[in-house]
Amino acid sequence: MLTAIIDYESGNLHSAHKAFERMARETGAGDVIVTADADVVARADRLVLPGDGAFPACMAALKGAGGLYDAMVEAVEEKGRPFLGICVGMQLMASVGREYKDTAGLGWIKGEVTEITPSDPKLKVPHMGWNDLVIDHDHPVFDGLHTGDHTYFVHSYHMAVADPAERLAYVDYGGEVTAIIGRDTMLGMQFHPEKSQTTGLRLISNFLNWKP
Repeated sequence: MLTAIIDYESGNLHSAHKAFERMARETGAGDVIVTADADVVARADRLVLPGDGAFPACMAALKGAGGLYDAMVEAVEEKGRPFLGICVGMQLMASVGREYKDTAGLGWIKGEVTEITPSDPKLKVPHMGWNDLVIDHDHPVFDGLHTGDHTYFVHSYHMAVADPAERLAYVDYGGEVTAIIGRDTMLGMQFHPEKSQTTGLRLISNFLNWKP
């Protein structure tokens, strides 16, 4: 089995690659590679889309990256390959992002990406640090995990999901902030699982061994 971490020059690839490679090795989940090759993305068994930066810039970079966008969309939409978006990679799954300017997303999870507005003015934006997950819905990605397990966030925008059934978990940061989304073969995590220690590694392992 091959897991492809998509390199479109908009993600923290080194730490993500190390974490996914470690968990694939420990669980016998095959090979993990970082790739900017559309042909490799097209034949991969699982896809991971990281993302750091602004929504419009990340979407433009993905669409301009030598056929990666089309290969990824075909793999997910037509072939049903398991997909995981991380941070802005998750946000790109939305219908629209409203950072700087309205930008169309992939439309895989209906909703919009808007700026975080904590009810407590003492809470800073960007939202940076550890928060406890609150699990909304059961999913195989939560195997061995529970509400209260914590993950590491760095972001100023978050996703408001149109269908509550597609928000799998959230955290409280002066209001509910979407943490994990998903439907069918698609998952997204607003936090960085590769930086989230034991909880993050378990989530990565569960994704690598998930059979939707």
